Amino acid sequence: MSQFLGDFECKLDAKGRLSFPSALRKKMPPEAQDKFVINRGYENCLQLFPYNEWILKSKAVDALDLDDPESRDYHRWFYRGATEVELDAAGRILVPKLLCDHAGIDKELFLCASGVKIEIWSKERYLKRISEEPDNISELGKKVMSKSKLGGLLGGLS
Repeated sequence: MSQFLGDFECKLDAKGRLSFPSALRKKMPPEAQDKFVINRGYENCLQLFPYNEWILKSKAVDALDLDDPESRDYHRWFYRGATEVELDAAGRILVPKLLCDHAGIDKELFLCASGVKIEIWSKERYLKRISEEPDNISELGKKVMSKSKLGGLLGGLS
């Protein structure tokens, strides 16, 4: 499993293509075969998953009980706009216009690499978001990491 790290300021070209940073290309797992799935993310960003990671995530979503209305809503939201994309010979991916509109991306954007996925933010929303980081990050870390199956491993980081 590859771990993507770093923030990258990028631009879309006139055709809506994103030149995928070489530092991230080097971290692509071979089993993804230069394929991704891009879809809506939380807080109006986009999520870019290597294809192999998308398969794992989608299996978890497909296991939801679709007789439950909240599960159906999440299932629909998760798949809405999801699109397979592939790196072209020049190392670019096409970001669908529908998803750009959802995320407020015009031309300038940030890639926020975080573990197995990469978030794609409009530059404006990204800069606003990072300026609003919580003052109580230590308390937030304790709270959310206590819910993690591996949270005990990070006890010394808070």
